[in-house]
Amino acid sequence: MSSPCDPQHAPAGDVGAALMMIDSRLKSIYDGTTGTDAEQRALTDQFIASLGPKGADDVLDGTCTLIYLFMRWLRLAHEDHDKDVIEYVVPSFVATMRQMPRSIRPEAIPTMVGLIIAAGTGLSPSLWRKQYGPWTSDEMNALEATAFLLAEHINRVTDDRDFATRLISEALADIPMDEAEPGED
Repeated sequence: MSSPCDPQHAPAGDVGAALMMIDSRLKSIYDGTTGTDAEQRALTDQFIASLGPKGADDVLDGTCTLIYLFMRWLRLAHEDHDKDVIEYVVPSFVATMRQMPRSIRPEAIPTMVGLIIAAGTGLSPSLWRKQYGPWTSDEMNALEATAFLLAEHINRVTDDRDFATRLISEALADIPMDEAEPGED
């Protein structure tokens, strides 16, 4: 029986733009050129505004697709060692988010945990979230942080600062151009 939250029913969104934002954040952290959170947020807001409402929704869906792909990779990696991805990823994820009270509102943490659990069990994070109503502005920082933290976790597991970005970039490069036409969901 197929779930209404099955990833095959979800729009992929603008994975490239979402990946660019996450990669930019990773590089700034790794290179020590973080600037201030306000500066980073202003640049991100300016980029999203330049996309318009449809483009912003596409980046949001793309971020959920990244979360799904990162959790899928983590699930497969953990299964190779007979471990449960939820058991090993969720506790450290929650602990890290709780240490970010200026960027992540505490009430957004359970939703982000739900997203990664949905993705970790093979469900679409965006479709799982949509069943609870529209996204809130308080969830946007948390959503970006979720994708970032998963990418950084993958990079630490592999001991390769570019692994998560390369993983998605290579997957995108393998998609035939007729499947990647703009405007198709």
